Amino acid sequence: MKASLVITAAALTLGCASVMAQDADRTGWPESYTVGTASQGGTYFAYGSGWANLVATELGLSGGAEVTGGPMQNMALVHTGDASFGMTTLGPAAESLAGTNPIAPGLEMTNACAMFPMYQTPFSVTALSSSGITSVAEIPAGAKIGFGPAGSTSDTYFPRMMETLGVDFERRNGGWTDLGSQLQDGLLDVIAFAAGVPVPAVSQLEVQTDVNIIEFTEEEQAKIQEAFPVASFEIDASTYTTLTENARSVSMWNFSIANCDLPDSFVEAVVDIVMSDNERMMGIHKAAASTIPENWDKNNVLMWHPGAAKWFRENANADIADEMVFSK
Repeated sequence: MKASLVITAAALTLGCASVMAQDADRTGWPESYTVGTASQGGTYFAYGSGWANLVATELGLSGGAEVTGGPMQNMALVHTGDASFGMTTLGPAAESLAGTNPIAPGLEMTNACAMFPMYQTPFSVTALSSSGITSVAEIPAGAKIGFGPAGSTSDTYFPRMMETLGVDFERRNGGWTDLGSQLQDGLLDVIAFAAGVPVPAVSQLEVQTDVNIIEFTEEEQAKIQEAFPVASFEIDASTYTTLTENARSVSMWNFSIANCDLPDSFVEAVVDIVMSDNERMMGIHKAAASTIPENWDKNNVLMWHPGAAKWFRENANADIADEMVFSK
């Protein structure tokens, strides 16, 4: 399935571009671009559509977001140049660099470069309150669990996490909005979300029905951290109306990525637009609270695009090693 949300230069209504965008050398810049996101109803699509359109507006280009299968597919699309930009979590990024991306086994996707830090992706479980499921241990054997789009971060890691915790399940895939509808209709027992919070599909479920947002126990959290490239995380109680206190979780960092062959000045201008005004990014999605320059150091996987590295070195005093910057 392909869908896109595009803003064209003719439709621009916002103010002047940033000083850097105005003064940039535009030699070799593309006339249009796409940003690989994920399924509708998930944080990637909402966040990605926002910054894609913001950049199009500021730079006077035609560009926008494209629905994809998520981080694994985005790595492939950006590596091949079928998408200029994309969004990925660092776990799938590492697998893609190593040639173990299931979309193209054996292909080392080294032409996708880090552009800017986005936010952390918490892993959380949601069930209908009527199911009586209030903990991972209470998920019944053979439960039908929705893990998001095939190849997404959730689909890549959450089934393995559930197996590590001893859960017996039937695996289901689909877009987050569709899975939410299936949960309401009784076709699923549980949805295992891996997405920036608040997840639009969860917020929508809260409006329509009573749900349980299930946290990990301390023991479950520790077991998952030992087995997977994740960090401890707490979903703040203010994130969802259902929560009365912070919920224990684990998370993985997300970074935007750019095709490594894009002009340095183009990528530098894009990074400047996104990273120079966090309040504007927060207006796109609350997860952008972490889209701040000082989080550049959360990338320990991807080579930096030279244009992005230049921006962070000059504007965030980033100590990015030369060997971590892509050489064209």
